[in-house]
Amino acid sequence: MTATAFTAEPPPSTAARHLQRGREHYAAGRIDEAIAALQAGLDAAGRDSVDSETIAGLHAELGTAYKRCGRLTLASGNYKAALQLMPQLASCWYDLADVQLRTGRAHEAIPLYLEALKLTPTHWEARTHLVEAMMATKQYPTARALLQELQAERPQAGQIHYLLGKVCFELNEMESAIRHFEQAIALDPDDADSRYWIGGVRYKAGDLDAAAAAYAAATQIRPLVRRRAIKTPPDFRMLAIYAPFSGNTPILYLFKDATYDIDTVALFGPGEPDSPPPGDIDVVINLISDADQAAAMLPVATHLADRLGKPVVNAPGRIMRTTRDAVADLLSGIPGCRVPRILRLDAGTEVSVTALAARLPFAFPLLARPAGTHGGDDFEKVESLDELAQFLARRPKDDHYVIEFIDYASSDGHFRKYRFIFVGDEILPYHLAIGNDWKVHHVSTDMAGQPWMQREEAAFLANPGAVFSAGNFQALRTVRERVGLDYFGIDCGLDPQGNLVVFEVNASMLVHDDNAEFPYKDPFVRVIKTAFEAMLRERAGR
Repeated sequence: MTATAFTAEPPPSTAARHLQRGREHYAAGRIDEAIAALQAGLDAAGRDSVDSETIAGLHAELGTAYKRCGRLTLASGNYKAALQLMPQLASCWYDLADVQLRTGRAHEAIPLYLEALKLTPTHWEARTHLVEAMMATKQYPTARALLQELQAERPQAGQIHYLLGKVCFELNEMESAIRHFEQAIALDPDDADSRYWIGGVRYKAGDLDAAAAAYAAATQIRPLVRRRAIKTPPDFRMLAIYAPFSGNTPILYLFKDATYDIDTVALFGPGEPDSPPPGDIDVVINLISDADQAAAMLPVATHLADRLGKPVVNAPGRIMRTTRDAVADLLSGIPGCRVPRILRLDAGTEVSVTALAARLPFAFPLLARPAGTHGGDDFEKVESLDELAQFLARRPKDDHYVIEFIDYASSDGHFRKYRFIFVGDEILPYHLAIGNDWKVHHVSTDMAGQPWMQREEAAFLANPGAVFSAGNFQALRTVRERVGLDYFGIDCGLDPQGNLVVFEVNASMLVHDDNAEFPYKDPFVRVIKTAFEAMLRERAGR
């Protein structure tokens, strides 16, 4: 009897064996071992004759391993290499799109998600993440249309109602936003995020009681809001303290794509949170930044930060010293620095012409604004006692600041307001706003329509030393030392004699990357973010 002839399956190649080993390591959470095995597989594939499917698989799996540990540039390169060999890999298109979205390149992510959906039209995660990319690029009507399609397919998906709520908020459809958030909560009673959003919407509408109730309900479910790092393991863990009904440091851009975990705890009243923050944090950052709005919250934040016993960025006790009148006292006497004198009038103070005449320590014209306000609203230049009395009478329940006016017009008649951001020991330029009136804010000027203004701002950002003298920078360094915060900003100008004129100093100033009309700002904004992250890392002991 003769043996039956058969053709044996060829043994797997060395590259294929490494691919399988890499997958096993990854499944077990051994990311470094997975990367080593997959890289060895690619090395072997370079020596042997290996099919393109195996090589594409090695690149795809290596991209996923790099994505898991936050090495996103390497992840992107491997996904692209896999797609060059096998463009039909829908998962690679999706993963590459996710890398782009996570690194702030939502515009580049959108066509990649669409490629994934051409291959797998029902891919749920690709569709929901495409919505997030649309929202990141402010294509809100399109995002809503896509969400409505998803809602029709899965009417019980609370995540879709949550995203619809956010889209409606951006479209200024507040009642629709509330309805979607409430529907998300009805589908998932443990949905804290939707409750936090309802609190924010109600607060914006001025319904403080409803806002407080929504925030309180959210914190009962999840006292700490955790934002995961874009890499595993994270570089460190940070606790951020904020007060929802008070002024806080704007952190949307600063915390974007963070390589560290962020736990956020909200303070609402005189007591500390019922659930104490975990003990395995490395650094605390106090985001409560408006000493007028948050006068009751800052002592609570101080006690909480002291109890945790960790390094603190922007200690609440130092924030207390940044009311406008306190800053004027703190910065007095700095050579080459003009700080307007300020009179604070508490609510209930008599503001008759006679009473004001007896109290004013400086001459007209002067500036007036309610305490705890920023920007140009309710901020006026007044020329007489009658005008001042009328202004103060509009909001009798508010404290007010009456501020000495310093004329800082340039020789060409324009007014220039410069903003620097202090990060640790660094003094970094953020913007220059040029206007035709004393009240200058970047968004209210004609900067977008005047190329010469943009050129001047770009030149200032690239070389602030060409505008500000050595004496001006020495004054800025003294400001940093006296204020004593780790992160804050200054709005300032230069008078005709070249003295620094201080307008505002606090930790509430906005830094953002929404600069489509002013793309030359982007590199300097990134410098601030990089310095901020380095400062946090140093304070965390990393």
